[in-house]
This record gives sequence, structure tokens and C-alpha cells, in this order.
Amino acid sequence: MRFWLSRKELWDTFLTNMALHVPRAPGFAQMMKEGAKHFSGLEEAVFRNINACKELSHTTISAYGPHGQNKMVINHLEKLFVTNDAATILRELEVEHPAAKILVMASQQQEQECGDGTNLVLGLAGALLENAEELLRMGLSVAEVTEGFEMACKKTLDILPSLSNGTVNNMRVKEEVMPAIRTAIMSKQYGNEDFLASIIADACISILPAKVSFNVDNIRVCKILGSGILQSTVIQGMVFKRQVEGDLTKVDNAKVVVFSCPLDSMQTETKGTVLIKSADELLNFSKGEENMMEQQVKDIAATGVKVIVTGGKVGDLALHYANKYQLMIVRLLSKWDLRRLCKSIGATPLPKIVSPTSEECGFCNHVFVDEIGDTPVIVFKQDAKESPIATIVIRGSTENIMDDIERAVDDGVNTFKALTKDNRTVPGAGAIEIELASQISKFGESLPGLEQYSVKKFAEALEMVPKALAKNAGIKETEVLSKMYAAHHEKQAFAGVDIEADGAAVLNAVEAKIIDLYVTKYWAIKFATSAACTVLRVDQASWNNEKSLEIRTSQYGATAILCSYSTIYLARQLGKGINGLNLMIPEYHGSKTRAHCIQRTY
Repeated sequence: MRFWLSRKELWDTFLTNMALHVPRAPGFAQMMKEGAKHFSGLEEAVFRNINACKELSHTTISAYGPHGQNKMVINHLEKLFVTNDAATILRELEVEHPAAKILVMASQQQEQECGDGTNLVLGLAGALLENAEELLRMGLSVAEVTEGFEMACKKTLDILPSLSNGTVNNMRVKEEVMPAIRTAIMSKQYGNEDFLASIIADACISILPAKVSFNVDNIRVCKILGSGILQSTVIQGMVFKRQVEGDLTKVDNAKVVVFSCPLDSMQTETKGTVLIKSADELLNFSKGEENMMEQQVKDIAATGVKVIVTGGKVGDLALHYANKYQLMIVRLLSKWDLRRLCKSIGATPLPKIVSPTSEECGFCNHVFVDEIGDTPVIVFKQDAKESPIATIVIRGSTENIMDDIERAVDDGVNTFKALTKDNRTVPGAGAIEIELASQISKFGESLPGLEQYSVKKFAEALEMVPKALAKNAGIKETEVLSKMYAAHHEKQAFAGVDIEADGAAVLNAVEAKIIDLYVTKYWAIKFATSAACTVLRVDQASWNNEKSLEIRTSQYGATAILCSYSTIYLARQLGKGINGLNLMIPEYHGSKTRAHCIQRTY
């Protein structure tokens, strides 16, 4: 459908729309760009922000705990995620609301700091804001609410060390580190937490250096489709889902050289022309190149190298001579894989094909091709107990299941790293939160000013954890809370939610080996309080979104309105289909003045 507008019609449309333009009211909005939105005050700014944060918190809190529900998220690349991992959900949701983004950034900071507890940050911040809304509607000021929250947070962090149930004394003893890893995995893979905690502990302990400086990047994951999670294993070394290039498929006690360049003859950047005048010249044309390649491969083999790893393509000629001199050829396309392999075997990557020195070569006890399921893999396996890198081979029936297991493994590995920094633990299952809530509530009653209301609401927000655990497990929240408070009143500081009981019941979290890390709770409370107070202190919000192309109908058909984008380029794009229309204005394609007139048509 095409509309042809004459010069007179376009000018008349411009004058008509200009006559209908109403000036903006004076005030803050008059200083903003056209189309900008501005909100201020409690009702417009603060309560709007609180509602947005509450909605985000309610979205993820149903995924909290072992009985948390999965979320199905399809991101902008149309990739499907089925998970209850809050960090993944928030990353793929791409939250746009600025207040909700503050909570997202706080949870991301928690992920970077501890590797776990992102849902706790979001849930606690949402509960604090929900309680703050009640206080604000009661008549308290924002300053009084935030002051009370910060006072309660400081008191909570002062009390927290005294509630620790113990420490992990020896990071190299599997039985000591497993309970902490097990709890982190339980919320992601409930039912498989013991098995996964065992293999994660094995992998982490095997690469733990003498100085206990742990790097999570040294635990690699290789996902191979088929079988089930219980067939997952740990390999000291690296596993690649590839085939070897040559004939040799197994080498023991191998000396390995790594090249970051292609294993092929060097070629010039420009094309050349060769004039051949006889049959002898044709036969000898490539003889020199063949001799050079054979000499290079022969020199490499003479150094004792048995395996060549290259980051580029492998030429047919090089492959022929590698087979001749019994060398295994492995091609890795990722430079990151090359770096990790060099770290694993102690090799130095070489930028060109040369005979390596003994210092530049690496060593691997076993290099072989294996088949896991129906997937061929190349395994670089070390016999040493302390290998620089370990690989966890994950098995699963679908890609989504393996992705979720990988996220659980990532949480477990980060938990181990957090333990190397601070080895204190606290009781889990909501026990620590109820004990803190009980003590903070008593602290609030001792305060004389209005901040006591904020402190008590802070204590009430801490109940979010046992409430979420009970609700997601299908247990009545009020009954669980009453029993937990009764147990804690009787000095049972380790009493937590029993999610496996038929009804509302409590258990000793330490005896049940449900423990959390002290550092995770510490930073979660700190980040959540900081994020909630930041949102509450915002009393004005403005969106300076630029308008896109609109179409307004007029007596002549359709007129293009350019609200914020200038330049003649957009005028030239009017013929490329706007909302199904195809506007053709050829008379104005070369005029900046006319294009500016179109831009000013409001």
C-alpha cells in the first residue's frame, strides 16, 4: 500500500499538526525532553518502586529451597532455560525497571562474592521493602525507616558470629567439606545432593594447592548426553569432545608439545605464479615443501614428543608425516582450551612450528581416545593426586537437565572456594534466621524512638526464609513459625524447618547436616539491606526514553512523525515499511529543510 504526498499536502499536514500542538505545563516536565516520564513523591515514586521490587522478589522466591519450583525462561536469543537458579533467572530475564535493577545488581554482587545466596538477597530485600511500605503508610518517614533498617542490619551482623555452629578445620578432608557443599546443591538438585557433593569434593580437594589458594576456573565441566546423573565422574586432567586427527589413539607417559598456530606449510599472503617448462620441474615443484615439512615433524619426534596439540588446522602433508613418525595429533579450536591444557600438563604454547625444548614441553600420564555413551572424547589424564585441573564429566538425558546440573556444580565449587576464605558455618533450614529474628525483635523493644518499628519489621523480614521453605514444601507457614519460635525460646538455637515431615515440624539442622556458610549469610544480609535502603531513598524517577517512529492519520492518509531522531537519513527510510505501510515521498529525499519540517511535526 503506497501513499504519494505532494508538496502542498505535506505542508498542509505540517501546519495542521502544529496548530493542534499544546504547550507543556510549567514545572519539572518542561525541562525534560519530549516523551520523558517523571514521577515524584511517595505515591508516584517510592510506592511504584516498592511494587516493582516486590513483584520481582515474589517471582524468584517460589524457586527458593529444595522444593523450589522451576522457571521456564526464553531469552532474547530464543534459548530455553528451565531452572530454579535465581542467578540464571535474573540474568536471562533482562530486567528493565531501574528500581528492580538495583535488587538485581545486589544479587549479582552476591553471586560474585560468594557464588550462592542470590535468591536470599532478592527475597530478603523484597520482604524489607514490603514491610517498609506498611511503615510508610503508617506515617513514618523514609529517613526513619532506613535508619532503623541500617541499625538492625548492624546489630544482626554483630550477633551473627556468636551463632556459628563450628568451622571446617581441614579443607583436604572430604567428610568435613561435604556438608557445606551438600546444602548448597540441595536447593538445585534435591535427591542427588549426596552424590554431587561427593564428586565435587573429590574434584576440589584433588586440585587444592598447598597454600589453599583455590581457583574455580580449575574445575572444568564436560557435558555428555546420555545415561543418568549417577554415571557422572571426576577425571584428573581434561576431557574434550573431539576426535584425534591421525591414526594414533593412545599414548602413555606422553611428552606433549602445544602449538597455537596451524600444523601446516607456511604460505604467502599474496598469490604467486609459477611457470613450469618440463616434466622434471613439475615433479620437483612441491618436493622442497615436502622435505621441509618432513624435517620439521622429524625434529619434533626426535625430542621425544609423542603428542602434538595444535590450535589451527592440520594439513594433509603434516598429518601424513605425523602418522609416519607415530605422533598423536590433537586439534583444539578454543584458545581457552589450549591455555587450560597447557596449565594442566605444564606446557608452553609455541606460536610457530619449531623443535621444542624440554622446558617448553608438557607431560601427561595418559592421552587416549574414549567413547562415553556414543560421544567420542579425548582424555588427558594425570595419575598425580594433585593435578592442576580436574574435569567433572556430567551425564544426563537432556541438555536442559545437564545445564541445571552444571549450575549446581558451579554453586558447589564456589561454596568450596568461600570455605577457603572463611571456614565458619551456621545452621541452615531457616534456624539462623529465626534466631536472629528473635534477638533483633528483643533489641527493637529496647529502643525508645520511632526506629523501633523499623527494627521490628527488619526482624519480621528475616522470617522470609523459613516461610519460603515451608510454603514451597506445602507446609502451613504459621504453624512452622510458631513451632520454631517455641523451640528457639527453649534455647534450641539449631531448630530449623523439617521439609520432609508430613506436617509442620522442626529438626536440629546441625544433626541433620544442613549447614550454611557464615560468609554467605553475612553478605546476603548486608547486600539486601543496602539495596532496600537505596530503593527507599529514591523520591524522584524520570525516564528519558526517546520516542520511536509514530504514524498519525490525517485527511491525506498517513503522515510520518519523527519525534526524537533527526537527520535526513530517517526521512529517506520512510519508504521501508512502517507498521505495514509503505510511504513514498521522493520529492523531499534531498532536502534537509523539508526533513527538519517533518521532524517538527507534532
